[in-house]
Amino acid sequence: MNKIISALLAGIIFGVGITLSGMVDPNKVVNFLDVAGDWDPSLMFVLGGGVITTTIAYRFIFAQNKPLFAEDFHLPTLLKIDTKLLFGSALFGVGWGLIGYCPGPAVASIGFRFEEPLIVVVSMLAGILLFKVTSKA
Repeated sequence: MNKIISALLAGIIFGVGITLSGMVDPNKVVNFLDVAGDWDPSLMFVLGGGVITTTIAYRFIFAQNKPLFAEDFHLPTLLKIDTKLLFGSALFGVGWGLIGYCPGPAVASIGFRFEEPLIVVVSMLAGILLFKVTSKA
């Protein structure tokens, strides 16, 4: 139960943070990428704040013997950069740049403008399902 409550709390904090920063608006992302037009650098500051916060928090978290609500840390074991990783990263980046939504803000945006982010979330879930069905892993 503690895992569920902590995950819900983390999701709420994330949702409030991206909403307050305006990152649920896909135009913020598109305008950030439009360096020759109506450039908006605010995404850079939001991402920078996240990187700084994560860098500091990880030092404290990994100084503990184990997580609060688990027996051990679950970290990625595969460290190899392969074609699946490169292709998936490129696909994510192109999709994010074209429509202005990444998964977290897309889910949070459903509460503000229902139709467009819902299409994104349903498409994202269909892609995940397609990968699971076609993948050997």
